[in-house]
Amino acid sequence: QVQLVDSGGGSVQAGGSLRLSCTVSGYKYNSYCMGWFRQVPGKKREGVAGIYTGDGSTYYADSVKGRFTISRDNAKNTLYLQMNSLKPEDTAMYYCAADPWLVTIATMTASEYNYWGQGTQVTVSS
Repeated sequence: QVQLVDSGGGSVQAGGSLRLSCTVSGYKYNSYCMGWFRQVPGKKREGVAGIYTGDGSTYYADSVKGRFTISRDNAKNTLYLQMNSLKPEDTAMYYCAADPWLVTIATMTASEYNYWGQGTQVTVSS
């Protein structure tokens, strides 16, 4: 059974940093898309950053380019999202997601992902 457990959220002031972690277990696929989505109440879940393990390609939403960095530690089966220069508009619930049938990370659409973490709250105050 595939499980994703995400953590690392918290409350910071604008300009601060956080690192989110997503530990994966029970995953038996050789390649897959994996990434982070975020959602605020009343809005769609949006893709923030992702990676396709097949070729290492990455995706970043325009709003986070240059501030957020996605990375993996294969030995620990863990995905990270380093978030720097945080802004109040980054406040959201962040979710880790993965899917073994996607072969491109060029776009990130929440409905295409089959496995999800429980979410971790990020709050950025001005």
